[in-house]
Amino acid sequence: MPPAARGRLVVAVALLDDERRVLAARRREPPAYAGMWEFPGGKVEPGEDELDALVRECREELDVEIEVGPPLGEVELASPGWILRVWFGRVVGRSPRLLDHDELRWLAADELDDVRWMPADGPLVEKLRDALTGPDPIRWPHRP
Repeated sequence: MPPAARGRLVVAVALLDDERRVLAARRREPPAYAGMWEFPGGKVEPGEDELDALVRECREELDVEIEVGPPLGEVELASPGWILRVWFGRVVGRSPRLLDHDELRWLAADELDDVRWMPADGPLVEKLRDALTGPDPIRWPHRP
């Protein structure tokens, strides 16, 4: 995927486990988004590689190391010029811990509608559902 042309790039990961479930994280702030669910991730800092940012954000938010897989997709965010780019990934080593969120849940494809997703994540949840239930396997490892 090409770098963001303008604005800010936000990266996130749809972390999958061995049962093809995805990790959803419930936000506790800011107040307007508290209680909504998201794919873990955050902003790419100036001069930072986006995949390095993704790995850093998972360390900071979940205290885990990840292996980055293929891209899931991207959407434009409400702020002009901001883009959310999401990859598949999997946890390497220990289990995710609650650091920035107030709840974590592993969701199967048929449970994706059980939580209230952040508005930006919604369109990617549909792509995720298709990927989890479709005939084509998700290819590992990803080489950008």
